[in-house]
Amino acid sequence: MTRLETRLILVFLAATLVPVAVTVWIAASLLDRSLDHSTRDLDALSKSLERTGRELYLRARDALKKDALAGRVTPLVYDAGERDRWPEPVRDFADTGDAERFRLAGEDGDRLEYLVRRGAGVHVYATGLSGVGMTRLSDQYRQARERLDADRAGDLRRGFTYTWVVLAAGVWAVAFTVLVFFARRITRPITQLTGGLAQLAGGDLGVRIETTRADEVGQAIRAFNHTAAQLQAGRERLVYLTQLASWQSLARKMAHELKNSLTPIRLTMEEILARHDEREAAQIVADEIESLERRVRAFSEFAAEPPVRPGSVEVRGLLMDRIALLSSAHPEVAYELEAPALRAWADEDLVKGILTNLLENAAEAAGPGGRILAAACASDGKVGIEVHDSGPGLSEEARRSLFQPTISFKKRGMGLGLSIARKSALLSGGDILPIAGRLGGAAFRVLLPCPPAGS
Repeated sequence: MTRLETRLILVFLAATLVPVAVTVWIAASLLDRSLDHSTRDLDALSKSLERTGRELYLRARDALKKDALAGRVTPLVYDAGERDRWPEPVRDFADTGDAERFRLAGEDGDRLEYLVRRGAGVHVYATGLSGVGMTRLSDQYRQARERLDADRAGDLRRGFTYTWVVLAAGVWAVAFTVLVFFARRITRPITQLTGGLAQLAGGDLGVRIETTRADEVGQAIRAFNHTAAQLQAGRERLVYLTQLASWQSLARKMAHELKNSLTPIRLTMEEILARHDEREAAQIVADEIESLERRVRAFSEFAAEPPVRPGSVEVRGLLMDRIALLSSAHPEVAYELEAPALRAWADEDLVKGILTNLLENAAEAAGPGGRILAAACASDGKVGIEVHDSGPGLSEEARRSLFQPTISFKKRGMGLGLSIARKSALLSGGDILPIAGRLGGAAFRVLLPCPPAGS
């Protein structure tokens, strides 16, 4: 369990246990008061019921006795000669030797009987209790008293209290289980994000976190992946620019030394031409010197740091201009253009140099009868300019060292063109990437920033 999960659970405990404890205490207090109130009411009601029943019974008994003595009630006579047929209550009364007795009869005790001894026989006078079942009333009174006794003993309170506590604890336990589940569900991507940040801080710029979430956590993970990708690309560009700086320093040194050596050679050959008539041999040397001077100028161009003047560049017009310029030099190559009206923010001269280099390389790779496709599109705040050719494509060896200076895979190339082009793209805030070709050969995409708002 992570520390974040532990904190969430502790917050839940603090946020729920205190209210639950207060709720249980309040509920128990209210229950005690309610039970005390109901107990007092029940006690008073049962006592009132007892008094009412007793008074009703006494009044009915006195009235029955008076009516029997006055002859207003006809008795049920049980003669001594028929003793075997007497009901058991009558025989019991006769056996006791009492002169008179009152008893409740009927299933619910709703009839009162007055038994009187008459010699060896028994007279039974009876009257109804106006629908009041004294037996039923007595049973209800007994049950009420038993309930009161149980409440006074604390059984009812404990039962209600324990039931409430168990119910509250069960609900809380279910809520706690659900919280643990969701806490882990919430903290797992956060833990992954924290681990990814730690790896990123440790220098692992290739770390990525997979997610399918669409909430704020998912947005944070996607932002992390985007940032890591940007940092990785930035580091690669920085490494490349650092390497370029080293190569540029070497190029400047070589160009300086070559110029120092070529100048006296050229002057000496001019003097030889003036004094002697070895024009053919001298011309050969002069041509070689001129070739060396072109290479020196290439090194000088590579080593130079041109000033960058970014501005709004119309991509389609620029592509059309470069294609028109190069189509005359390569009339045997067919050019195609797929570019909407787009604008990029870059140095126009640098972009011209980039496109000239890519289109020239594409024409040489495509050869007579070949095809070149120039396309442009915009996405994610970048403008992409693509150049595709129908040539043989790039080998794996070529891809690994594509932008390295002084490495060329062309017969007359010096290996500086793509290096200069990528340096120009990086100085413009973009980059050059090899991509899958649409015409079967090599393809490059130049990424340039879009113009800023209000430019």
